[in-house]
Amino acid sequence: MSNSLKPADIPVMILCGGKGTRIGSVSETLPKPMLPIGNHPIVWHIMRGFHQAGFRRFILCLGWKQQEFKDYFLNYSTINNDLTIRFKGAGEAPAVQYHPRHDRGPDEMLDWEISLVDTGIEAMTGARVARALPYVNAEHFVLTYGDGLSNIPYADLVESHQKSGNGLTVSGVQPAARFGALELEGDKVTCFKEKPQTRGDYISGGYMVVDTDFVRGYVEDRSDMVFEVEALPKIAADGKMGIFRHDGFWMPMDTPTEFNHLNSLWASGKAPWKTW
Repeated sequence: MSNSLKPADIPVMILCGGKGTRIGSVSETLPKPMLPIGNHPIVWHIMRGFHQAGFRRFILCLGWKQQEFKDYFLNYSTINNDLTIRFKGAGEAPAVQYHPRHDRGPDEMLDWEISLVDTGIEAMTGARVARALPYVNAEHFVLTYGDGLSNIPYADLVESHQKSGNGLTVSGVQPAARFGALELEGDKVTCFKEKPQTRGDYISGGYMVVDTDFVRGYVEDRSDMVFEVEALPKIAADGKMGIFRHDGFWMPMDTPTEFNHLNSLWASGKAPWKTW
């Protein structure tokens, strides 16, 4: 594997297509990755953290209420700035000038490249990955979810993967166990178990680096294919999954309590994931 790829060359694929039923009481009109933490949707916070680490390319795997994402990003400058509109008369489009809002600094998003990919309303995660692969165009990519925040050093995660020789590297974190547990031998993942009873194990933090050609052998364009149930256990069993241990902040947003807590952290000015 070449180690020459820099963060700006590596796409970040974000799974954003699910219905997020467990957090439905917060909003029944917005998809979970579009729920706001402060002034911006949580997916923006995820992308902004990657941007700070040098990443510029994003692939959003959309499904349920995908128009919310398209409207937000197509109208990003209008939503996030004050405007001066100068009308020129009949038959001519008005000129629009954007100004930073009083409560926000200058916009640093303009060099992002975002592919908004319809991967199907009912598709499971494995199918979404398979359907978004044509947009990768790189030797490997980062894969994560649109509903959790962390201060993982993303460039270090990629560098660890590039040096490992593994087909997939998963971030390992140690909060209260509710997610996929990892059984380890040194720096090799030997077993991936989805949502076991807690034993204080490392669990999957959901931030992964994946070799593009490698993962094609583990995913299918089949709507019921769950990446965490079918692909990840096979990759671990084949001895091709490594771990990047992260002992810092990591928190999902699966429940109204977690949504409120993340908003409280942001409002305090001490949000651990804010690296910019």
